[in-house]
Amino acid sequence: MMYQGRGEYSGIQIYEELQGYSAFITAAELRRVKACENGKMGRYHVTGDRRVYEPWGPLAGPLYADLGQPDAKLHVPSEPGSGPTPAQSQHTAAIGCPQPVGLTMIHSLQGGTVLMPQPPKDIRTLIVHRCHISHHPYTRVLTPQPQCCLHQPMPAEAALGLSPSKKCTCQPSVYSLYSGPQGRFLRDLQGLQLLNLPMDPPSVPPTFSPLTEINVFCEFVDISLQLASGIYNFACSLWNHHTDTFLQQVSSGNEAAVLSSLERTLLSLKVLRKLTVNGFVEPHKNMEVMGFLHGIFDRLKQFLECSRSIGTDNVCRDRLEKTIILFTKVLLDFLDQHPFSFTPLIQRSLEFSVSYVFTEVGEGVTFERFIVQCMNLIKMIVKNYAYKPSKNFEDSSPETLEAHKIKMAFFTYPTLTEICRRLVSHYFLLTEEELTMWEEDPEGFTVEETGGDSWKYSLRPCTEVLFIDIFHEYNQTLTPVLLEMMQTLQGPTNVEDMNALLIKDAVYNAVGLAAYELFDSVDFDQWFKNQLLPELQVIHNRYKPLRRRVIWLIGQWISVKFKSDLRPMLYEAICNLLQDQDLVVRIETATTLKLTVDDFEFRTDQFLPYLETMFTLLFQLLQQVTECDTKMHVLHVLSCVIERVNIQIRPYVGCLVQYLPLLWKQSEEHNMLRCAILTTLIHLVQGLGADSKNLYPFLLPVIQLSTDVSQPPHVYLLEDGLELWLVTLENSPCVTPELLRIFQNMSPLLELSSENLRTCFKIINGYIFLSSTEFLQTYAVGLCQSFCELLKEITTEGQVQVLKVVENALKVNPVLGPQMFQPILPCVFRGIIEGERYPVVMSTYLGVMGRVLLQNTSFFSSLLNEMAHKFNQEMDQLLGNMIEMWVDRMDNITQPERRKLSALALLSLLPSDNSVIQDKFCGIINISVEGLHDVMTEDPETGTYKDCMLMSHLEEPKVTEDEEPPTEQDKRKKMLALKDPVHTVSLQQFIYEKLKAQQELLGEQGFQSLMETVDTEIVTQLQEFLQGF
Repeated sequence: MMYQGRGEYSGIQIYEELQGYSAFITAAELRRVKACENGKMGRYHVTGDRRVYEPWGPLAGPLYADLGQPDAKLHVPSEPGSGPTPAQSQHTAAIGCPQPVGLTMIHSLQGGTVLMPQPPKDIRTLIVHRCHISHHPYTRVLTPQPQCCLHQPMPAEAALGLSPSKKCTCQPSVYSLYSGPQGRFLRDLQGLQLLNLPMDPPSVPPTFSPLTEINVFCEFVDISLQLASGIYNFACSLWNHHTDTFLQQVSSGNEAAVLSSLERTLLSLKVLRKLTVNGFVEPHKNMEVMGFLHGIFDRLKQFLECSRSIGTDNVCRDRLEKTIILFTKVLLDFLDQHPFSFTPLIQRSLEFSVSYVFTEVGEGVTFERFIVQCMNLIKMIVKNYAYKPSKNFEDSSPETLEAHKIKMAFFTYPTLTEICRRLVSHYFLLTEEELTMWEEDPEGFTVEETGGDSWKYSLRPCTEVLFIDIFHEYNQTLTPVLLEMMQTLQGPTNVEDMNALLIKDAVYNAVGLAAYELFDSVDFDQWFKNQLLPELQVIHNRYKPLRRRVIWLIGQWISVKFKSDLRPMLYEAICNLLQDQDLVVRIETATTLKLTVDDFEFRTDQFLPYLETMFTLLFQLLQQVTECDTKMHVLHVLSCVIERVNIQIRPYVGCLVQYLPLLWKQSEEHNMLRCAILTTLIHLVQGLGADSKNLYPFLLPVIQLSTDVSQPPHVYLLEDGLELWLVTLENSPCVTPELLRIFQNMSPLLELSSENLRTCFKIINGYIFLSSTEFLQTYAVGLCQSFCELLKEITTEGQVQVLKVVENALKVNPVLGPQMFQPILPCVFRGIIEGERYPVVMSTYLGVMGRVLLQNTSFFSSLLNEMAHKFNQEMDQLLGNMIEMWVDRMDNITQPERRKLSALALLSLLPSDNSVIQDKFCGIINISVEGLHDVMTEDPETGTYKDCMLMSHLEEPKVTEDEEPPTEQDKRKKMLALKDPVHTVSLQQFIYEKLKAQQELLGEQGFQSLMETVDTEIVTQLQEFLQGF
């Protein structure tokens, strides 16, 4: 069996009976075979340096794989104990052995496409989960389908093949099930045949563990999901039976019996959850399914009432809460997978959830995880795109309109108002536990506030996300409600009234979360000056929740509605709060500072008067905090400040530069903190520019470690490490031996062919621009070898990136470059001659060859001679073919620089008495005139033309305030351009000189005959451009 694609597929389990069946699979998939440890198909063990998998039944030897090879193939020897046959070593698909007669079962196939050998027609394949099956001549292709459920009759011969030991364990329970109330179901399903057990049960069923019965039943369900229609009635009956038993036993006081019944209820409910969510294409058409789902609400009420009598210290409490949560998971999963089938449940789901979460009904029976699940259910209904009609209602489906109608009928003004007020005045309030955590673990408190997917599991993030979604959906109704709550809280609050402080904190939280929705309803600038700013100046210790909340609130509004003129007042307030006595307030202030600095309307001139103070206070905060997450957060704030002020940071970074090596050493076990340090270093190097060379004793070892793929931390540090390496090169004033030595890490990085290749190519270009001669002499041979390997396997875009590096090397060092990359140039030449079909690749080929032809004529001649031997042609004939293809594909070149380069390169062949070159003279002139059109601009005053690509030493680029100053690499590129023929040679004058030299070579008559081969319109345009010469 072989898997096509990259990576492992999560959720795939493969059970197979291999009987004379030969297969090769990767070692990654071999781990799946560990199911054999359960005794289902065989046994799995490790012997020496091999993994061994031995299925039950006849097999030509065990399967094995070498442990030392992470991507080793799994081999099936042709004879027991032997190695792979030569044929097996040459193929990756199933090969070689007698005709396969085994059975393959695929369970929970959730990703990728599986290719397996086509078995004989009399062998059946059991597709357990949602798949699509299609046939090819040599393979059967199984592809997962998100909304497709396949139901096929289960063949009796699809036996589980239980091991003898497991049969002994299961037999008593299975025979008991046969003799019990579920016997009819098992007999109908031919259950004994499925488990490969004898048909005649013993006359007296032996005793057995009660839970074994459920486990065996789960095993049936696990292999029988495609029989959901047939199994569902029985599963519901079993669940109802155990649920009723539990409810009856709750009041008995027999904890062991209650726990046993509850365990059975929970396990049977898990079965029903799988069947309900995954077993039906259109579950709303099945009465049993919809009956079960409607019954969940009644059962939930019964179980919630049971929680009154089952205290937190009861052994059943944990299982009871898990069962209640599982009820809600059934509803959430069903809504996620079948939104339209859920439509009949919308009304009841909303009524149930709102009553238990937002009214007194839930008092005394709800618990945090249950409230979170109910809120998520409301959120999923409110935000479900399947329930949102199009702007033009006529374009919406009837199902969507029906669901929308139910939602609108439920969310009336009183209901929405009560939900909004309850969320703000109850759920948004800081709890005693949170206030205690604030005092005892302030850094932990700030981390708890962070988002991600925490809204799915934690109460506070869940309430805030629900508020945002409901406010967004019904903002016209809820905006006046929130504004009224704001109005009642104007003015200062008594510091002795903690409840009033917490209510104001909650309302401010709501105003921050709804900032975008309140854009037109709140004059935030006036509110900031008249209300918020004075509250930030209240320094009483009991007022710290409001100081924290107000500075957070400003951060939420800064990108929504905040006048630029008010920013100095805000900076002043931030400076004060960064010195607040409370650590939580200081950390929150740092967050708002980052949002302020990172805003589109940020102006450096307004910020500079506060830069030194803020940077000093942020550095002190970085030293004061102890948790890695908090240090990462403060580092990100520092990085953002450094990035925005750029070179203005230079006078203030001395303390940070001295501290970072110590922090790097302390964070050896915390790679995410090291990532934050790398980010800070990136912006620090950019801010320091050439002065970053002073950081090399610390900086270069950091880059070395981060980009060394043989070091485990590279998994976390590589991307940021490569970015740091690049900016270090871009800002380096000169090469050092240590900086050059780091390039030893590049070859393994190129072999990875990962998403970081583009950055790797930029780094190589950085070295070429920095010190081409020393770099090429040291590393060009290995680099050229890596490039040759890359060109065989990477995409078209990747090939272009490789060739651009070669082109830069030729541009920087026209003499050494062609020699160093000589093995690549024949491939380029061949691509031109054969007419590379991708325009962008052809353009790059012509750019590379143009550099060689224009700037290293002797090397071009030797290359032409070499290629003539390979093509078995005369040099002149091959040169003519190349010129002809060059002229024909000139339109593939879009960059003006390369178009001018092509004209200069072909003109460099003149003057010539070579008949082939004279035969292509017309094409050379055509390209030259096209180049003139590209680069020549007319002076409106004098009416003459000049080459717009010419550069001089006197031209200095003007840097505006908003632009970043040029890096050292930008300066090097400028100096390189001043030596580049494309920017130093006037195409107009070059053409004139070449034509004049050709005329002198051939004489007037010969030259006129040559010019007659050119189109008269082209000649006219050429004469116009050459006026004045």
